[in-house]
Amino acid sequence: MQESGDRVICIGGSLGAIAAVMEFCGTLSRDIPAAICVAIHTGARGPNLLAEIFGKKCPLPFAIAADEQKLEVGRAYVAPRDRHLIVRDGALRLGIGPRENLSRPAVDPLFRSVGVSHGSRAVGVVLTGLLDDGAAGLADLKRCGGVTVVQNPGDAEAPDMPLAALRASDVDYRAPLHELGSLLDKLVRMPFGPSPPAPADVRFEVEIALGRSIGADDVAQLGDPAPLSCPDCGGVLSQVRRSPPLRFRCQVGHAYTAEWLESKQETSVDEALRVALRIAEERAMLARKMAAEARQEGRNAAALLFEKTAKESRAHVETVRNAIGGRCKT
Repeated sequence: MQESGDRVICIGGSLGAIAAVMEFCGTLSRDIPAAICVAIHTGARGPNLLAEIFGKKCPLPFAIAADEQKLEVGRAYVAPRDRHLIVRDGALRLGIGPRENLSRPAVDPLFRSVGVSHGSRAVGVVLTGLLDDGAAGLADLKRCGGVTVVQNPGDAEAPDMPLAALRASDVDYRAPLHELGSLLDKLVRMPFGPSPPAPADVRFEVEIALGRSIGADDVAQLGDPAPLSCPDCGGVLSQVRRSPPLRFRCQVGHAYTAEWLESKQETSVDEALRVALRIAEERAMLARKMAAEARQEGRNAAALLFEKTAKESRAHVETVRNAIGGRCKT
């Protein structure tokens, strides 16, 4: 990808990030010499209302990003639902690649693409959010020569994302929300140095987000097979070599950090336990009914057998209930 000459600020967040963007964007200068791109985790359905919401507070024109739209200084763009927002060759691209951490749009592809396309002219900002979205992408943006910023975790509604970003790389700046606007305005007016070559693995992950088809040989460029399966498609996961954070990709391209993978697997275990509980309760109820019917018909031996089955099933019910209760307490 050819490095572009204008400054770009890329911003990502999840829980609490809509309010955070509204607050600090209101403090930005109208003449800020940069374009702004925002990716916030949203559902795959429903209207694209974020540009309208942000436009009420931001002094810059705010729009839902469109594919192949020219990136302009002094304007702000937000990722639409169900598309990764990618910056490439001075334009916006809407990627249809696999979800990352269960999300599309995801924060990491935006950060990587801005790092690759703008190098030292890139500024990445991680806002409030759950788990560790954005940490890998912000670290990649820094590898490309960009400037990295996080919201002060103590100031965030959900401090997970800022804390994870601070753990994943040597972040350049952190600031409370009310100071972010002035900080960003200052950063994009500062001189910038030369950009290092964008790492090939970072560029490859941008291509995946755009929608490039990949297979086992392609994933082998990024990582090594792990004895884990993808929660999305059931394929083999490979552990991405560069870290932190610890990350995985499958042969289809779905990507997870270890935190997101553990969270997804925990949900799957909970669902399996609740299915097991329902089956055990139904088996106990059915056995009781069959025992009662056998008693009425004078089949005492059969009744004793069904009553034993009902008792065993009730014991299974209590075991599964205790397992669910124990998981809720941990």
